[in-house]
Amino acid sequence: IIGAFGALAWANIHFESYHHIVDMVLLEHSPVGHLHDGHRTLTLHYLINDILMALFFAIAGKEVWEAVALKSGSLRGKKALTPLIATAGGMFGPISIYLLGAAMVGKFAVLANGWAIPTATDIAFSYLVGRIIFGAKHPAVGFLLLLAIADDAAGLIILAIFYPQGDLNLEWLLLSVGAGVGVWFLFNKLPRLLDKEDDRRPVSSSIRARFGLFPYVIAACASWYGFQQAGIHPALGLLPIVPALPHADTAFSLFGDGELYHGDMLNEAEHALKAPVEVILMFFGFANAGVVFSSIGDATWLVLGGLIIGKPLGIFLFGALAAVIMRLGMPEGMRLIDLIIIEFVAAIGFTVSLFISAVAFMPGAVQDAAKMGALFSFGAVFLSLIVAKIIGVKKVT
Repeated sequence: IIGAFGALAWANIHFESYHHIVDMVLLEHSPVGHLHDGHRTLTLHYLINDILMALFFAIAGKEVWEAVALKSGSLRGKKALTPLIATAGGMFGPISIYLLGAAMVGKFAVLANGWAIPTATDIAFSYLVGRIIFGAKHPAVGFLLLLAIADDAAGLIILAIFYPQGDLNLEWLLLSVGAGVGVWFLFNKLPRLLDKEDDRRPVSSSIRARFGLFPYVIAACASWYGFQQAGIHPALGLLPIVPALPHADTAFSLFGDGELYHGDMLNEAEHALKAPVEVILMFFGFANAGVVFSSIGDATWLVLGGLIIGKPLGIFLFGALAAVIMRLGMPEGMRLIDLIIIEFVAAIGFTVSLFISAVAFMPGAVQDAAKMGALFSFGAVFLSLIVAKIIGVKKVT
């Protein structure tokens, strides 16, 4: 929030000086950066959006992988069906509103590529607001977290498939996959095989004590580079490494306290990244939210309409379909009417919507207008609080 609103203020006071900083060239003829005239140029904007934000998406990817792959994962089994179906509604609803609106204003060809912007849910903000409204132990908070994680999973797939960064050279993904598989086998699977049935795990412990996270950091750099060269957004480049890290077969929810006592490498890495990623998100807000108020345009209202109208409508309709018509039910202690509050909380696009805006459109008036819509989605916080007050929620702390 500090970064975003600081950028917004600076850009409206002196637009040229703001962009002079954000677009500052850090290194010409760099091995990483924007491809320009046959060579790459590293700018501050690229450093933040494409390199540092990879750590943010690694945390998001960790939560998604944990929810899907672990035996106790929150997105496995019948308990996940209602929030998963509601998530589908939270994708189709905003896409429909956005594309229909683009057609109605007669600018479909110009604006259509932004269809994914209003599908995003800011997992951190929505989780925080959900806890404020419902209390930490209300079942609606778990439902909201499942929905947000599933939304993030869909968003990562959308970014990878529909928003390539230049020409695709998919053979480079072999480097990313090879880095992930190689580090998993050599430093995770093989030591456990050598330990055999020894509960003390002497080989695994020795490998971890000697090398720590270092092999995974090297593999992460290789994987990131593979994504950049493949033409897929490099901010997703650490995702192949996430499943390679040793992990306890227990999911503890977002930054759950229980993770601190298991000592597995993946959870320790996530908690170590938490504070740096918070700072990175401040810089991300600063680098992407600097748009002037005169940039408000059709894309602004389409993004905002998709988030504030399409996402709540889709979540409620699909959630009610799953819970009532399909008889999948709701979590114990959660009312169907609570879904109305959740749908507005999930309409907070903010960080992820800003990110998709930056890749959906080229820099210019349309991108800036779309970013304004993402920024305005923060208003969903106040809508959520108002709706919760009207409906009446008994907090469970």
